Amino acid sequence: MEFTSINALLDAYKQKLITPEEYLNLAWRKAKADAHNCWISVVSEAQLDGYIKRLNSVNPKFLPLYGVPFAVKDNIDLAGLPTTAACEPFSYTPGQSAFVVQALIEAGAVPLGKTNLDQFATGLNGTRSPYGACKNSIDPTYISGGSSSGSAVAVALNQAMFALGTDTAGSGRVPAAFNQLVGLKASIGRLSCRGVVPACRSLDCVTLLANSVEDIQYLLPIAGQYDPQDAYARDFAEAEIEPEYMASLPRIGVPNQSLLSFFGNDDFEARFDAAKKQCQNLGAELVELDFKHFLDAAKLLYDGPWVAERYAAIQTFFDEHESQCESSIQAIVSSARSLSAVDAFEAQYELKALKQKADSILSKVDAILIPTAGTIYTIAEMRDNPIELNTNLGYYTNFMNLLDYVAIAIPADERGKGMPFGITLFGDKGSERKLLALADAYESERAFDVIEPVPESMLIAVCGAHMKDLPLNHQLTDRQASFVAQRQSAANYRLFALAGEGPKRPGMVKVTEGGVSIAMELWEMPIARLGDFLANIPSPLGLGKVELDDGTQVTGFICEQAGTVGAVDISEYGSWRTYQRREP
Repeated sequence: MEFTSINALLDAYKQKLITPEEYLNLAWRKAKADAHNCWISVVSEAQLDGYIKRLNSVNPKFLPLYGVPFAVKDNIDLAGLPTTAACEPFSYTPGQSAFVVQALIEAGAVPLGKTNLDQFATGLNGTRSPYGACKNSIDPTYISGGSSSGSAVAVALNQAMFALGTDTAGSGRVPAAFNQLVGLKASIGRLSCRGVVPACRSLDCVTLLANSVEDIQYLLPIAGQYDPQDAYARDFAEAEIEPEYMASLPRIGVPNQSLLSFFGNDDFEARFDAAKKQCQNLGAELVELDFKHFLDAAKLLYDGPWVAERYAAIQTFFDEHESQCESSIQAIVSSARSLSAVDAFEAQYELKALKQKADSILSKVDAILIPTAGTIYTIAEMRDNPIELNTNLGYYTNFMNLLDYVAIAIPADERGKGMPFGITLFGDKGSERKLLALADAYESERAFDVIEPVPESMLIAVCGAHMKDLPLNHQLTDRQASFVAQRQSAANYRLFALAGEGPKRPGMVKVTEGGVSIAMELWEMPIARLGDFLANIPSPLGLGKVELDDGTQVTGFICEQAGTVGAVDISEYGSWRTYQRREP
């Protein structure tokens, strides 16, 4: 049984068409039987059973990714499995998962294992691995794209519903394009890189790979929780950079024709022209732009001193084990030894000047449309000419992180038109909402003039320790939530003082008889901070729909019935505050 989206799988669970145990074991067996060199390691049957037992102990409504299998690129830590970065001598087994992996697990997602990659995430083709070249999901004679090769192919082959990759030079976007997937490279610092083997630490991004824009929109708030322990993390919810979604039809920039390159691939060139026409048909105004400054910035990534960051990331290991690394990685990383601090500063000055010019061009449009990659190669072609052909693959991707932009790669057209061709929409840092809305409209062939803005915030109803001046209120204010109003719930709830250690807290349980109205507060919270807020809510509490006294429903705290065992029914007080002020 296969599902086209995360929500389709969750709905199947709710309708009891399949159980999480059945589906997860099915996905696990697919991963174990993989013939495309997707996986470096897969969780054991005992480890999988552990995840399933945890799911069986909680209410699905409290876990937004309940029983959703995912794959983890093997330069991202997953507790209990080795992190190899596709280099066995480098391997270590982490005691804890990367921040982003743990956030997904806490939301109910189940990791199936670690996926293949170009060694040390250095490459865009998927062939630079001692674990075998990862084969394209549509035609195994072609490259999968890299470096997040296994992550992309695992999703494309329905072995996982989504995957984590990384992207420094295009490593998440290129494999998405070559396997008919959607890949989001969010703003630098939007997804935590704590627990990730660095490639270029100042540029690295964890990426999301999925079957649809809808899935990416669903995953981003969960995976993109702010991590204050990541030195490169940025809290975009604190000061929303992105303006209101455009009120008129979008202006989409396209590179001037003379600077487009398809490396002899006439098919991809024709399909990019078709993609531009589709944008026009959906209502966009296309604006031809001078693309030279973007391409000049791209050249700095490998022709400039940023390659020294790749050396810095693994210097001790590389100096001792250089001969055990893949030949292309040896050539690239060893070249950093000749670079100086003067080279680094001069390149930074050059990049600063290029960014000023590129930003000025970008500011004139809502987004820029480009091919994700200008062509694709067979595995045999790539092995015959590994450096030059890999460079060609980065023509449209290498500048993105250097210029601090956001990019989403989506399929340009449907399957069945030869090898997949992808397009990318990109914009300034913090523009995820806008780009996702544009990408969703393109994917669904929905006119741009009916795009609804993605809401920036949502109301949350609280009834206990999160209310004003109470011990957990800081969990709201720390996330820039603001007080809206005092309200009452509908008269169909019971209120309990829950047992357990920590701050005293109530649980509100909906009942069919004997209910009362409970005093509540409404707070407005940025959507971008909802994921990490949810992660801090302990069982048996969770967020669900709460009915107010006027019949409307809002998101608010609810409690599992099982959580009332050992609790005290305090419904007669009608308010947590009143109960707290009671006579001792």
